[in-house]
Parts: sequence; C-alpha cells; structure tokens
Amino acid sequence: MSPSGTRPRVVLGVTGGIAAYKACELLRRLTESGHDVTVVPTASALEFVGAPTWAALSGKPVQTSVWESVHEVPHVRIGQEADLVVVAPATADLMAKAAHGLADDLLTNTLLTARCPVVFAPAMHTEMWEHPATRANVETLRARGAVVIEPAEGRLTGKDTGKGRLPDPAAIFETAVQVLERGVEGQDLAGRHVVVSAGGTREYLDPVRFLGNRSSGLQGYALARAAVARGARVTLVAANVTLPDPAGVDVVRVETTAQLRDEVVRRAAQADAVVMAAAPADFRPVAASESKIKKASDGSAPPLALEQNPDILAEISADRQRGGQVVVGFAAETGDATGSVLELGQAKLARKGCDLLVVNDVGGGAVFGAEENDVVILGADGTSVDVERGSKTSVAHAIWDQVARRFVM
Repeated sequence: MSPSGTRPRVVLGVTGGIAAYKACELLRRLTESGHDVTVVPTASALEFVGAPTWAALSGKPVQTSVWESVHEVPHVRIGQEADLVVVAPATADLMAKAAHGLADDLLTNTLLTARCPVVFAPAMHTEMWEHPATRANVETLRARGAVVIEPAEGRLTGKDTGKGRLPDPAAIFETAVQVLERGVEGQDLAGRHVVVSAGGTREYLDPVRFLGNRSSGLQGYALARAAVARGARVTLVAANVTLPDPAGVDVVRVETTAQLRDEVVRRAAQADAVVMAAAPADFRPVAASESKIKKASDGSAPPLALEQNPDILAEISADRQRGGQVVVGFAAETGDATGSVLELGQAKLARKGCDLLVVNDVGGGAVFGAEENDVVILGADGTSVDVERGSKTSVAHAIWDQVARRFVM
C-alpha cells in the first residue's frame, strides 16, 4: 500500500511503438492486483492503441496533453502523487528525453516530477538499442536509480529478429511489483553488473544418457529477477533450465559443467558480483561413448570411469579480475557422519574462498523444485544469517541484502 494507506498509485506510461498493445495486458495485471493505475500515453502511442481502450481498462479518463484539465496541474500532480512509474514500451526517443530532462508532453513532465521508483521497459529495433546514443542514455538513467529492463530477443516488426523485443507483460509486472515493494531506497544494485548461474549441468555418457542432478533453477531465476528489481544489469548462465526467461536478463544457455565454467569465468571478469546458484556435476565420464551403450547379455553393468570436473566456485574466488567483487556460493548439504549441515557448509566456505555461502538442507529431496526455501547465509567474515522459510524471491532478496552490504564495507 502507498504511505497514505490507499491503493498503490501506479502511472503507466505508454509510448509510440508497435508493442504498445502489450501494455494492455500489463495494465490488466496491475488493476486486477489492486493497484490504482493512471495511464499516460504519448500522442504517438494513441496511433497504436486509442484512448477509449486505456480508459476502459484503467477505469480513469486518459490525458496526453499538459493543456487538459489545467486547473488540476496534471503535469506536476500526476508525478508527485505516484508510488511507481512504469513506461512500457519505452522508445529510444522517450528514454533520450528522460535522460536529458526534456519535458514536451504529459509523460515527460510526469517523469521529471516523480520522486518514486521509475521502471523503463524498452522496445525498439536492435540497431536502435545498440546505438551508442541509446546505450549512453540507458546508463544515465540507471545511474540516477531508474530500473531499465533489458529488452528480450525475438521477432520484431517486419521480418527482423534480434534484441529489442518488449519482455513479456507478466514478467514486467513481476519486476514492477518488486520495485514498488522496495521503494526508492531499494535500488542498491543500480549501476552494478551481476552474474548468476542457475540449474543443473549434464555430463553425457552417450548420445542418450547423462549424469545430472535435480536442480530446477528456480532459486537462480529468482535471484536474477530480484537483481533486476534492485537496478542491476544481470547476466544469467542457465544450465538445462526450462523456465521462461526473466524480464530484463541476458540469458546464456549451457549444458555441461565445462560450458558453465567457460561462460561464468569469461563473464565474471566484468562483474561486480557472481552468484553460483547452479548445481554443477562434480564428476564427468572420462570418455563419452559415440553410440548408445547397450545392455550386456549377461546382465552385468558396463564399467563407468569418472574424472573430476573443474571447481568453478574455487576458481573465480581465487582469481578475481575486478576489485571489490563479491562471490557467492551455494551448498546443498544433507549432513552425515563427518558433520552437520552447517559444519559442512562452514568447511566448504573456507575451502572455496568465496565471500558468502548459502547453505541449503536438502535432506529428503527438500528444496529442489519447491516454491519456498529457507537457508543460512554464512560469511567469510564470520557472520551467519538465518533466512526463515519463505518464497524463493524473498530468499533471493535476503541474499542480495548481504551482497549489497559488502559493496559498501
């Protein structure tokens, strides 16, 4: 709820791009979840979706000009009263105006007067997104604390395909809600680049079979989404995950531990934080068969020679190419005769050399594929934080709280 105890007040800015029709779905999700939404389209946006549509879906009259209802001073009032501003789609033109403080219509005036969190969901052709002018404007907006969601890759207008597609409205909605909940002070990862790994690797025995594990990637994906909501630029290295791509995240897909290692090490060189939430296989076959391994006629099992995979967490912890980088590992433990879950986690923290280790008790198959989690976050500085059971999103924010704390230490 907003500070006044009323429904959260959201301004939905819509600009003139073909993706404007997708904002109707975002508006529906916002209104049906109890938000008080004011739609502020640009004049060009109305060329794609008319004012009656926005008025019907929001339950409010739609204004585009500063000259309408002048006595209510809408160019100042709308921004001042907002708890969140979301611009979706955000064109290159709109972001250029916002970055340089131009205010030639109601939406750009609203952006200048707003003191609440602002989320931009860009949509444009790849060449426009990659142009140095647009990249500079995006960095300026992010440096000021705005959340600029990375566009998705896919089909654009005409026959073109590439990066610049508006993310799925459901994903934009999820990001917007997290930003709204955290408020202006919650953008503590603004200007940071973080790398997150997720999922479980596969080590192929033959063209059909592989060694793998039960990691679903849910916690890693929650970490990626939470980092976007806190203002970070996020690279997600996903190993065999079937979940939808999180909005605003650059997703790199891998299968094996060797591939995971190569991508994480390469991208960690320019990252402020690396969170190894993936579950890499500890071992791989010495040699994979080029053909399917057949059953033996006598019922015996074929021999399986294994070798150890590279230790990615230990490697990136020991060889940090960026000063002040924070490295986070995960430990899925069950406890055994050698020690309890926490004792094994503390030993792993010392052995790997990372800054934080998130310890999961996975006895009986708990955690894998579940919507909720509870963890203990161990710090190399001797700290220990118990995170009570909750959604994997809440656990993700607890982890980022500890990362952000170390950025300012």
